[in-house]
Amino acid sequence: MGDLICDNYTMLFVMSRFGIMPGFGEKTIEEVCHKNNVHTQTFLAVVNMLISGKQDPDTEASLICLVQYLHNSHSHFLDIRLPAIRKKLLKTLGQPLDGISKAVIRFYDEYVEQVQNHMSYEEETVFPYVRSLLQGDQSGDYCIRVFCQQHDSIEAKLSELKNILIKYYPTGNPHELNNVLFDIFACAQDLASHNYIEDNLFVPMISKMEGKGFTGACGESKNKHRQDQVSAKKELSKREEEIIAEVAKGLTNKEIAEKLFISVHTVMTHRKNIAGKLQIHSPSGLTIYAILNNLVELDDVKK
Repeated sequence: MGDLICDNYTMLFVMSRFGIMPGFGEKTIEEVCHKNNVHTQTFLAVVNMLISGKQDPDTEASLICLVQYLHNSHSHFLDIRLPAIRKKLLKTLGQPLDGISKAVIRFYDEYVEQVQNHMSYEEETVFPYVRSLLQGDQSGDYCIRVFCQQHDSIEAKLSELKNILIKYYPTGNPHELNNVLFDIFACAQDLASHNYIEDNLFVPMISKMEGKGFTGACGESKNKHRQDQVSAKKELSKREEEIIAEVAKGLTNKEIAEKLFISVHTVMTHRKNIAGKLQIHSPSGLTIYAILNNLVELDDVKK
């Protein structure tokens, strides 16, 4: 176990979420898992998938053990990781918060709320469904395909925050900003690993139990979606800048179309192009960009 952690330090998070603490001496992985009442094959399945990106067909994971691991992961993000980043952000932005700093914190709080909603859905709907499956109850219309349809990536908005802070946010304290950026990058990587386990280990195990013919992973279309967002031309047009400014003021697509005398479809097309160029998709993210680039006055921004 010691060699595994020393060679792959990110497995510290995996270890702790299985309830395994440091101090295991020279014990093997099997010995450590046995001592901590952890299903060894499940531990190995998660570790192997995160290190190699592949599932070992000879490793038979326990679904109930995996549910507990995912539950502990949720607690880590919501109770420890995300609050710690917010605290560092506040320190970096300084007190009292000015208009742009308030916008950054509001953006982050919206992101945390998105993560909370995502994980609450799993805790309140998906995990009880899995437990009922394990008890032999397959009544009802729910199936794991529904989870896949609702399992939107919670990584995109954190990437937006990284882009905003790195590319557009001026600061007089680069050391503190770099410190919080490092934490954001690490959290984003950890969340990506968490989602990868859900999509490629958790979901296939459930679909196999359901026996409804759906045996694929959730995340197969995500890379294509990300590729579709990339635009070769980064410079914004005058019209795109106008639309960003109106978004920052709180106008809807319909209201923007009426104000600029264009169609709603044209507004939506421009917003898609803006997202591709800036890698910023949310209204709050565009608001921060608009303020930092003098596209809108603070007094005009929707509170």
